[in-house]
Amino acid sequence: MTTSTARTPVRPMRADARRNHERLLREARAAFAEHGTDAPLEEIARRAGVGIGTLYRHFPNRHALMNAVFQEALTSLIARSHELAGAEQPCRGLVEWLRAIITHAGEYRGVAQALMSTSRDETSALSQCNVPLREAGATLLARARASGAVRPDVSIDDLMQLTNAIALAAEQSPEDPELADRLLMLTLQGLKGPNAEGS
Repeated sequence: MTTSTARTPVRPMRADARRNHERLLREARAAFAEHGTDAPLEEIARRAGVGIGTLYRHFPNRHALMNAVFQEALTSLIARSHELAGAEQPCRGLVEWLRAIITHAGEYRGVAQALMSTSRDETSALSQCNVPLREAGATLLARARASGAVRPDVSIDDLMQLTNAIALAAEQSPEDPELADRLLMLTLQGLKGPNAEGS
């Protein structure tokens, strides 16, 4: 008996389900911006005009919802990494990209902590954010290392954790809007190699 290996095609989302999906994302963005990423999911569902069961059908857990909310920022960060991949001064390109990550992480309280805690957890829905960011950063880091501007022992995993830590520190001190940039600049003093570009 011959068995087919063809996969069943994914059915497109019904119009009402698509509307619910979009409303949930819109309300999640608003709730995360207002209350942080630990905003009650029940409240997000209520504001979207659906039951909590509908929310969980679209987003099985909080990380899945967070991942969906962050896709726009992720797309922007990946696009920016492509633009900076041809930067004349690779170290400055890397730094500019790290600064962009910190800025995006600052949009929602709790993002930096969530990304840090799931950085190596491939079972988390947030790995769909972490993995592409690491890959994009690795390309920029490789160019900076090849130019001699960054020490060869600097890893992208360490840089991503450090960047999230800076974003988390800035989140805890909203009265000091310059803190993240100062911490990033301090960090760079430990990144520079013997042929580092001028500041």
